[in-house]
Amino acid sequence: MSKLEKNKKLVETLCKTVFQNHDFNKLDEIMKDDYIQHNPDTPQGKAGFKEFFKGIFKGLPDFSYTVKRIIAEGDIVMMYSTTTATHKNEWLGNPPTGNKLNFDVVDIFRIEDGKIAEHWDVADTLKLFTQVGKVKQS
Repeated sequence: MSKLEKNKKLVETLCKTVFQNHDFNKLDEIMKDDYIQHNPDTPQGKAGFKEFFKGIFKGLPDFSYTVKRIIAEGDIVMMYSTTTATHKNEWLGNPPTGNKLNFDVVDIFRIEDGKIAEHWDVADTLKLFTQVGKVKQS
């Protein structure tokens, strides 16, 4: 397996175990302890990542990612996906609405020494926060 294929497999493992199965058991194998997060809403490090997603899974218990495209180049893996969930419990200070959430996300991961070291994301947050009821559109 080429290095690019290994990098893609690593990100696919993160997606399947954490984002789809809500399982953090493989996180030590796939993410560096000092993981750098470029989303200001998410705490730094592997521990911060885990804390953030535990909160998401509590507020959105059926949270899931559907991968539409995954591309690797050098030490970078980019994943385009759709996130779906139901807002069943409080999340990010927002009371539960029962609303169905469906929004697109592009995640960019940097791989170092066989582990995920850094992350950037671009999400359709207007759509997300409209669905959560935080933003009202006219």
